[in-house]
Amino acid sequence: MKRCLFQAGLCAILLATGAAAAEPQVTEGFVNAPVAEVWQLFTTSADDAKGGAAQAHVDLRIGGELAAYYGAKGELGDREPFVNEILAFEPQRMLALRVKRAPASFPQRNALDGLWTVLYFTAAGEDMTHVRIVGLGYSDEPASQAARGFFARSNRSMLDAIAKRYWPKCARCAAESQNSELESQR
Repeated sequence: MKRCLFQAGLCAILLATGAAAAEPQVTEGFVNAPVAEVWQLFTTSADDAKGGAAQAHVDLRIGGELAAYYGAKGELGDREPFVNEILAFEPQRMLALRVKRAPASFPQRNALDGLWTVLYFTAAGEDMTHVRIVGLGYSDEPASQAARGFFARSNRSMLDAIAKRYWPKCARCAAESQNSELESQR
């Protein structure tokens, strides 16, 4: 009985505030590199890492910041990088972030409150990593859905760019690619 009353009260609050929760935004991909190497791409500031960003700075600790600048021009200190706060992490397995500061030019800046992202890194065979990026906290409001679309596109682009750097380095991928070529020649 108490549970039903609680659920009914929660529904009433959500309806009153218009804060209907939307489905999470999920982007997944495979990178032909070991988990440790892929983890480094997302959690270090090294020039060869940076997880697809043109510039990045990472302070890997709870409350630390992950600042990433994706544009061709500009600097990390200007008003255009995304600055994320690190909420939690388990080395080489999970990284949870929330946007602390969006670029000044980002049109849905006000829709980012209450959003967070969890990245999962899972070994998928020998020298291959499955990366799963889950964006949470979106509402059905138009600005929130526009932000969701932006992150869906940018996460896909980032994962594809990272995967392309490593394609087809793993032995299995090279064998599959060679077999496909032989079959297409028949």
